[in-house]
Amino acid sequence: MDTIHNIVPLISCIFAAAVLYSSVGHGGASAYLAVMALWGVAPQVMRPTALILNIFVSSIATVRFARAGCFEWRRFWPFAIASVPAAFLGGAISLPGSVYKRIVGVVLLFASLRIAAPRKVQTALPSLIPIVPALACGCAIGLLSGLTGVGGGIFLSPILVLAGWADAKSQAGTTAPFILANSVAGISGQQLARVSHVPGEVAYLVVAGVIGGVIGSGIGSRRLRSHTLRHVLAAVLAVAAAKFLLT
Repeated sequence: MDTIHNIVPLISCIFAAAVLYSSVGHGGASAYLAVMALWGVAPQVMRPTALILNIFVSSIATVRFARAGCFEWRRFWPFAIASVPAAFLGGAISLPGSVYKRIVGVVLLFASLRIAAPRKVQTALPSLIPIVPALACGCAIGLLSGLTGVGGGIFLSPILVLAGWADAKSQAGTTAPFILANSVAGISGQQLARVSHVPGEVAYLVVAGVIGGVIGSGIGSRRLRSHTLRHVLAAVLAVAAAKFLLT
């Protein structure tokens, strides 16, 4: 990263991403990766930086949504028990730069489509979660989370909603602690394997992320959403995905 003067626009984008993502119980790693990709940040810096920001922002979202009564242990543990060790393993793996770019590009493209797609209204009560499919999903999401530097929320959210395992509120309350657990595991694996580097400028990004997380989670826990901002973010993710996949 460059001097603080030159990363002011980056800080602003991180703040905006934290506001938007935390409003739906997410940590925002996919957006952080997209922004850092557009700024030309090296992959060995991107992964730990995105996870550090995830930890702070998802911690705030976890507390806010739990206080709003959105967290249910029975929805959280079947996914987390398999995802956490898988995220640790994924974090310890260092991928070649070209492979990393392709994987992150696909992740960001998925995130873009996921955010831009119209949201289905949940009318039926969420069904009980079958343990075996949940463990399998958690393991796959955790491994991908550790490899790429995301918390996995962009994958867990649509699974919970489309499978009828959670409504909008309980999805957010489940996703936030899931992201937190995966992010801690992923960066622990990175540090143990010494496959990442965290520059001092990350502190500025953390401050922006924390402020954005406080604002966004406060809005989200009261069910206030911004369709316009979501579509703008989807466009940014799509541009970053193209940057990864085509260069």
